[in-house]
Parts: sequence; C-alpha cells; structure tokens
Amino acid sequence: MDQDNQAEFINTHYEKLQPTKGPNTFKHGLSKFIVDYAKEHTNLHLIICNSNRSRNGRMYLLNELFQKKEYVRILVHFDIPDDVLYERVTRSKRSTNIFRGNYSSFKEVLNRQQAESLHEDVVDPVENEADYLFVIRNSKDVNSTIEEIFQLAKDFSPTQK
Repeated sequence: MDQDNQAEFINTHYEKLQPTKGPNTFKHGLSKFIVDYAKEHTNLHLIICNSNRSRNGRMYLLNELFQKKEYVRILVHFDIPDDVLYERVTRSKRSTNIFRGNYSSFKEVLNRQQAESLHEDVVDPVENEADYLFVIRNSKDVNSTIEEIFQLAKDFSPTQK
C-alpha cells in the first residue's frame, strides 16, 4: 500500500477534489478504502509503507486496522544516515506528480520530514510495538531483512489447498 500511487492518481484525475492544506484526507480515505477492501476480500499479505513516523500513526495502524489477533504485524524501520538520504533524493528520477502543495522536489520533502523529526511524536519504533521489528541501516541489511520477512510470511501463511 504505497500512498504515492494514490497521490499520483488523485493529482492526475481529481486534483480539484483534494484539500489544499492540512492533512490529505482524500488520499488517506482512498488508501483506507483499498486496505479495507483487501482485508475483506483477499488473503493477501499487506505492506503499508512510506509513513507512520509518528508513534500515534503507527499505533492507529497496529491497534485499529491490523489488530494482533488477526495479523502478524511487522515493522521495518529505515535508519538511513541523512547524507545518504540527501544523495538519493538529489539523484532521484521519480515523478514529482505525487506532490501536493508547494513541493517541487524530493529534497524539499526530505527537508520537511527532517524538520518534523523534531516533533515529540515522531519517534523510531521500539521492540514490542509490533510482533516483529527490523531495522535497516544500510543497503547490506536489505536482503537479509527481506529473507527473514519471506520466511515469516511462509511460517504464518495458511496452507494452500
């Protein structure tokens, strides 16, 4: 569930409907509809990405949308050094059609996110917040993390008939 997909769709087809400031309630509502549909009509594994830097946001997802009694909840925290992040956004070739408001580059978005990191509720996840926590600090951590998550998915998936 990458909300960038919803953002690009909205910006392409429904730009006039989205709020000009404040929370992007249109994008969040569309994302929630997709998640609810997937939960009700599929048995797919769901990956929610690109957000949840605030503890309150994560707790909403973990306690309201993906309750422990129904899901195995895995958090993957990317603890990437700032210089690496700035280098990546500077070289990025991704479409900027996902932006709302005054943003024209990923560097501007990263600057905003860095400023938001000073907010009290923007905190790194900790052990026991979810069922599993993985921390990726550099590219060497990626493959082993993916392998461990694949194994968990196999271990917890219902047997296929």
